[in-house]
Amino acid sequence: MASSDLNILDKNSLTTSLNSTTSTDLNTLNNQQSLTGKSSQGRNVLIFVADGLRPSSVNPEDAPTLSSIRSEGVNFVNSHSLFPTFTTPNASAIATGHYLGDTGDFSNTIYTGFPTPSANGSPTPFIENDAVLADLNAQFKGNYDASDPDTFSYYNFLNEETLLQFARNNGYNTAAVGKLGPTLIQDVSQGSRDPSTGTVPPPQTIIIDDSTGKTGGVPLSQDIIGRLVTAGVGATAPDRSNGVPAGTPLNNGFSGNNTTPGTQAANYVQQQYFTNAVTKAILPEFGADYSSSDKPFAMVYWSRDPDGSQHNQGDSLNSLTPGINGATSKAAVKNADDNLAQIIAELKSQKLADGSSLYDNTDIFITSDHGFSTISKSPTDTQGNVVKDYASSLTFPGVNPGFLPPGFVAIDIAHDLGLTLYDPDTPVTDSSGNRVAYKPVDPTQGQRTTSGNGLIGGSGQILAQPDAKVVVAANGGSDLIYVPDNDVETVKKVVDFLSKQDYTSALFVNDDFGSIGGALPLSSINLKGSAQTPTPSIVLNFRTFATNPDNPAGSEVEIADTGLQQGQGMHGSFGRGDTFNNMLAIGPDFKTNYTDLAPVSNADVAVTLANILGFNIPSNGDLVGRVAKEALVGNPDNVDFSKGVLASDPTDNGIKTYLNY
Repeated sequence: MASSDLNILDKNSLTTSLNSTTSTDLNTLNNQQSLTGKSSQGRNVLIFVADGLRPSSVNPEDAPTLSSIRSEGVNFVNSHSLFPTFTTPNASAIATGHYLGDTGDFSNTIYTGFPTPSANGSPTPFIENDAVLADLNAQFKGNYDASDPDTFSYYNFLNEETLLQFARNNGYNTAAVGKLGPTLIQDVSQGSRDPSTGTVPPPQTIIIDDSTGKTGGVPLSQDIIGRLVTAGVGATAPDRSNGVPAGTPLNNGFSGNNTTPGTQAANYVQQQYFTNAVTKAILPEFGADYSSSDKPFAMVYWSRDPDGSQHNQGDSLNSLTPGINGATSKAAVKNADDNLAQIIAELKSQKLADGSSLYDNTDIFITSDHGFSTISKSPTDTQGNVVKDYASSLTFPGVNPGFLPPGFVAIDIAHDLGLTLYDPDTPVTDSSGNRVAYKPVDPTQGQRTTSGNGLIGGSGQILAQPDAKVVVAANGGSDLIYVPDNDVETVKKVVDFLSKQDYTSALFVNDDFGSIGGALPLSSINLKGSAQTPTPSIVLNFRTFATNPDNPAGSEVEIADTGLQQGQGMHGSFGRGDTFNNMLAIGPDFKTNYTDLAPVSNADVAVTLANILGFNIPSNGDLVGRVAKEALVGNPDNVDFSKGVLASDPTDNGIKTYLNY
């Protein structure tokens, strides 16, 4: 049984929204559209991302601020995260308004096609890392002239201009603060290295994340350093330890193992630092510029909670219940809500000359990059059925008997193809200390790859372009699979094998290979576009099910290719628990007390805010989100959308992938 689950997608945005924006490059901007308050000024915008927040987690007790905004502003009840439902892909969509086929940010771990310097030479780096993002900018420069050394500050591996980048280039104050990776992606060109020095100069957009003040982080200007120090915030971001020793329950970065529960505390200390940086150093300066110089601002705040705490929580070790609905996850939701409340309080405290406040002149769009699910390492449903595959039949240190080990997809494919498995994240050095090869892995000896990624076949040598026959980028609720030599027969073999696995729910294949039984094309979910990074050959979605039929999206369980434990949290699948993100909006340009029934996705955030600001952002690709006009003041309340089902051709034994949109 495989590939039979129905998965939900905002198909309306895919098929009807491409005409909602244009790609004309305007050198002037009109920021006077629909303005109230200080009519001589443009609107301020704030995007607040509560990473991994599910709509079912928002209630007056755990999230009073979000709950109030849900009632008073716009509540998007048919909202969607983009699949694969991971952080950096949705960060790229929130930043640019483009679907992933254009941005090329297909998952948190991708295949780059080259040994990534800042990832120890791995061709499958985890890209929630400022230095790795700089590597990607240098490799995939977009439409900029690489022969001109002065253009390095425009390098952008997404190949699309972001909302913050456009705002910055048109006179706005800009800042992105919060979680490492998605924060820089909001104006990713600002993290590019100067080729003449090999270092990142202080950017114009303020970037504050986990790496601020540390090696590999994006530097701050002397001005913002001075403001942070004067405000008592400091210019070095704390880690996730909450100031307690490693391996202890109050350390938010502690994930435990298969016999020891993970954290029991939210990410309090680090997020308080980020919030204080916004409210005590950034907003006072931005507010003063807005009041005195008619200079508006655009800002993104990316809260790691509840995501980080839901991943690492120790409330449900090896048990599917309560899973991610325990006390630690609830505390993480409250932590993010408190951060938002502090930012709103600062906006309200800054009064303008006409008697209004900075809050009165700021549109706030709240979203989450994805929903969340509880991890299964064996069960496929609530009836007692479990995964039976090659990897789970073997024995590995730190893995419960019969459970799926991290990297089970790479192990299974390598075994099925009869090819050697190499660990792309563990280099082998020669006598001079040079990285020359990737470590071979023998699963029959209890060996597995470090991060679940795998190079399958080939020489195992570190080459400018790896010669592996198949590459697996393990991510969690879905995996990316690449066939670098584009051999269609290999693709067919892998699809046929995966379609028969208990853990498979749906398969999508690069359109370049034509119709392959059991899989839908990447274009059907907007994963085929103008991306500069390598496009996956196959995207594998894992099986999902619910433990509570009365709240299926809030109790979703998913098979996950991860080093975390059963009972902890993960996302990335096409299950509705992961695609159902939390989206709200409030401000002078948004309707009040309005429930939006139309499909809306993270690709629509930047497009909608650009419409409010009068921005016409240039576009290289065609996979663009829509303006959520029905949510804006002065527009009709309803918008037409359609529903349907797509079905793939069957495999030889009749298995199909269905897409419910």
